[in-house]
Amino acid sequence: MKPKRIIVSVSNDLSIDQRVDRICNSLCEWDYEVLLVGRKLKLSKNLDERNYKTKRFKLLFEKGVLFYTCLNIRLFFYLLFSKADIFLSNDLDTLPANALASFFRNKKLVYDSHELFTEVPELENKKFKKKIWGFLEKISFKRIDKAYTVCESIADFYFKKYGIKMSVVRNLPTLKNITNKFENRENIIIYQGALNKERGINIMIKAMQHIEKAKLIIAGSGDLEQELHLLSKDLNLESKVEFTGKLNFNDLFEQTQRAKLGLSLEQGKSLNYYYALPNKIFDYIQAGVPVICSDFPEMKIIVDNYKVGISSKITDEKTLAKTIIELLDNEQVLNNFHQNCIKAREELNWENEKEVLKDLF
Repeated sequence: MKPKRIIVSVSNDLSIDQRVDRICNSLCEWDYEVLLVGRKLKLSKNLDERNYKTKRFKLLFEKGVLFYTCLNIRLFFYLLFSKADIFLSNDLDTLPANALASFFRNKKLVYDSHELFTEVPELENKKFKKKIWGFLEKISFKRIDKAYTVCESIADFYFKKYGIKMSVVRNLPTLKNITNKFENRENIIIYQGALNKERGINIMIKAMQHIEKAKLIIAGSGDLEQELHLLSKDLNLESKVEFTGKLNFNDLFEQTQRAKLGLSLEQGKSLNYYYALPNKIFDYIQAGVPVICSDFPEMKIIVDNYKVGISSKITDEKTLAKTIIELLDNEQVLNNFHQNCIKAREELNWENEKEVLKDLF
């Protein structure tokens, strides 16, 4: 019997989306033929060799309304004429094309919601754009056969809104060997992820003014990258703040396991961040890195229940600096958090979590 073919679609350039990479690899393990489709930016690097096929569209526009329009038109026609048994759409920005193609071709549509797309900070105070995305979400959800998301709060949100039952497949990393012993690590603090609005990155940089003998590594890229570089320069913190830019999966883990603390400080009133359960928290745990995170419910449950760090309402740089200094100065507490990370990583890993996904497919 021929393996079923799944076309997986995303709006990014495929280089740093660890969740989608893990899912594609697992589908290959279960004898599906997988094609991952995304976009190619002007600055996109060549991809590492994968276990599945990839395709990246070159589009005329790289952001804004015209980008999303071009992406969905191109994706729709590609899905319309490509061999496939199942379409797997990642997030709302690829869902309209998938929903329309699945309607015309009568194919199964599976949806992976990484976040509450209509509640992201970038859509705050943009009522018209938010209404358009809300309308597209409402009509596209009618075509979905199965769906899953990253945490219970988002699953509950969609059930109340549309009556759709979503499974929960968390953003857990694969088990990796830690080669950098905790006692040998320098006072490095890491933030990994997108450099976008309301992620508290400006607070992290400003906090470094008050912290001696420590370094902040910012691993990622995004809309605020240039602004954050300028902030670091204006505060004369270039020797204490390092920007790595976008890293591939292996390099990101290598940077993470250098650190003694990992930060996840989502801010503001955005429901998307309030309900967030970022993959960076699990990446920190996997690398044995104690966590300082916002006291939002999903993050708090993980950090407090597994005793891998501190969840707290941190909205200014002085509070953050005080928290970091107290932890770095207390080796026993920090080491206890590290040891709890080592225990937690044996449970909080993709090898366990992928069984939920297997049941879905």
